[in-house]
Amino acid sequence: MSYSKFEFTQISRLEAEALGRPGKRTFRIIVESNNSVASIWIEKEHLLQLSLSVKQLTESVVEGEDAAASGVSPSQFEAPDMTKLDFKIIRLALKHDDASGMFLIEFNDADSVEGEDDTPDLRLWVNRYQADSFADQAMRICAAGRPLCNLCGAPVDPPEEGGHKCPRRNGNHTTDELQKI
Repeated sequence: MSYSKFEFTQISRLEAEALGRPGKRTFRIIVESNNSVASIWIEKEHLLQLSLSVKQLTESVVEGEDAAASGVSPSQFEAPDMTKLDFKIIRLALKHDDASGMFLIEFNDADSVEGEDDTPDLRLWVNRYQADSFADQAMRICAAGRPLCNLCGAPVDPPEEGGHKCPRRNGNHTTDELQKI
């Protein structure tokens, strides 16, 4: 088994969060484990893909495989107390550990030197319930953004911010003008 620089195994909080108003939001994952905490800044597209991948993986793992017995306990890898991490990711991975029945989410910090070391900066060990709940919440947060244009599928800004000039209408009409027609 490979290791990471920090491992959170006793996770008490795993949440996705969006800060700001739609169109100008930033996204992060907040993780708390024992006396450690991490804020992981992530792009919306990555958060959505992570949540979809978690859903797909949790559905593909047979329920009984979650309870696999092994002499290895993930808690022996727990990060030291009072670890505080705050970084933006450049790479992430999702895995299932058959020995423990846990799901692993690995993150690499964008500030790490690229190519120097492929060791994940942070690895989260989550159970099926935590992974599934996180995926549901992340999908709701990603879907709560700006509405999409019915014609082109692009996000529609509010009228006070210029609205949306749809390329399918050659950019000549805003969404408000189309509703009046």
